[in-house]
Amino acid sequence: MKVDVTMSNSDSSRSAKQAGGLFRAIALAIGLVTLGIGLNETAHSQTTTNSMKPIPIPAQVPVKDGQAQIPDTKLWYWDTGGTGAPIVLLHPATGSALIWGYQQPVFAKAAYRVIAYSRRGYYNSAPFDPNNPGIGSEDLRHLADFLGLGRFHIVASAAGGSIASDFAFSYQDRLLSLTISSNSFGVRDGEIAKAAAFIRPKGFDQLPPEFREVGPSYRAANPEGVKAWLELEHKALIGPRSQQTLKNEIKQARLKELKLPTLLIAGSADLYTPPSISRMIAAEIPNSRVVLAPESGHSVYWEQPEIFNSAVLDFIGGGKK
Repeated sequence: MKVDVTMSNSDSSRSAKQAGGLFRAIALAIGLVTLGIGLNETAHSQTTTNSMKPIPIPAQVPVKDGQAQIPDTKLWYWDTGGTGAPIVLLHPATGSALIWGYQQPVFAKAAYRVIAYSRRGYYNSAPFDPNNPGIGSEDLRHLADFLGLGRFHIVASAAGGSIASDFAFSYQDRLLSLTISSNSFGVRDGEIAKAAAFIRPKGFDQLPPEFREVGPSYRAANPEGVKAWLELEHKALIGPRSQQTLKNEIKQARLKELKLPTLLIAGSADLYTPPSISRMIAAEIPNSRVVLAPESGHSVYWEQPEIFNSAVLDFIGGGKK
């Protein structure tokens, strides 16, 4: 396990056109969203604090989008296309395929094929059916097959990380790498699960989502960014909040079965999965690495996109095919 503390320096062609306009509208509505700048370590182990500075959502690259018909449901996706190694993005419970405005153009311009999708019950996908919830990792497998993907990189945030982990346990040979931010890998026993449960007080899940999932430093410095995050959160679900079951029973001892390159990204102010829990997970996984995002809460992809994107690209850079 390697631990890095990363410091910031700073169903048709009509659908495709619609998606491009949607991304432009999101970027325009959000405007300049400021990013918390962490501590910059000097050569003499002293620290200086940099002021916050505005970080705009980059212009989005063109995408094709549509609804993939898979067994039992339809999933909305967008896809930048191209011949690069695919990166599939898995959203948190408070998001959908719309949330990746900071990542889409950056990963695409780094010569990757970037794909995101909304799970059942989320934006533009089929409604969630409690009588037939399906299994998230199996939906991902069917989507990958629909898109003709061979091996690919997974980049997941929060609840998307449990599905990513579940997929890795079932189909490790389909993956080039596994990146999970702000999630305990779906582990349901042992010290990891115990620690995750202990730090959340009774009533935690009833607190406002922006309190639970956006760090206090970002909320204080970036009210417009919080507003934009909430707009995407409000658009995410198309019905009551729901959760799919996992295919695997993920116990702490099983983490050693993951042999693929694995990156954990942790926000230092994450109320769900703080750095201590990420380190506990990484200690169980061979060939794993932890990157810490100073000041960030649960939504590193949004609060600290430069750190998030650099960490992902640095990690998977040797895996292009």
